[in-house]
Amino acid sequence: MASEKQQYLIEYLSGFINEPRRERLQQAIRERTRHITVVLEDVYQPQNANAVVRTCECLGLQELHVIENRHEYRLNPAVVQGASKWIDLIRHNRPGQDNARACIETLKQRGYRIIAMHPTSGAATLEQLDTGDKLALCFGSEEPGLSATLHTLADVTVSIPIHGFTQSYNLSVSAGISLYTLVTALKASTAHWQLDAEDATDLYIKWLAQSTPAGERLLEDYLKKAGGLP
Repeated sequence: MASEKQQYLIEYLSGFINEPRRERLQQAIRERTRHITVVLEDVYQPQNANAVVRTCECLGLQELHVIENRHEYRLNPAVVQGASKWIDLIRHNRPGQDNARACIETLKQRGYRIIAMHPTSGAATLEQLDTGDKLALCFGSEEPGLSATLHTLADVTVSIPIHGFTQSYNLSVSAGISLYTLVTALKASTAHWQLDAEDATDLYIKWLAQSTPAGERLLEDYLKKAGGLP
């Protein structure tokens, strides 16, 4: 249930947005999930990385992690098509730190099963994953793939079958196949995959603010005066 401050913000910001738009935001939130997340490790092909961000948003994933030990992730508006505005893009790039280990250990503490996506014989398949578990799918760059650290920390390695002569799928294609397969299975399951009520309310307020040019400034001004949300 929304707090008094949250309810006030919703009513206030809703006054700047028409009803069809509000309904569209609410519909998208009902389809949002953090049950599955993605980790991109040192991806230096920005077009591929941006395509994955776009796929995550289209499929309703709210959270995506980017590890930047060697390569900085750069947004490309032409590829992302505004997707980064609607998801939580979490960068792991502290200098002098093994950001891969820090990212994965944090996800494990939050209850995620770490899935190393890597083309190798004897690996598990997507269909063998239990979508009742919270899953973090980890993808590396096209050539080097995932780091030794991430392979060591992963709970399982998963590969997408290849039926031709080519060694592997393109990164963004691999992510698209994997995420569509797992999100479809998740939503057909009995797992509790939707955002919890507090998370959904906070996200709705954020999206309301982002849906009008003055909304983010209005929200910032209000929070300064009110001392933040409870």
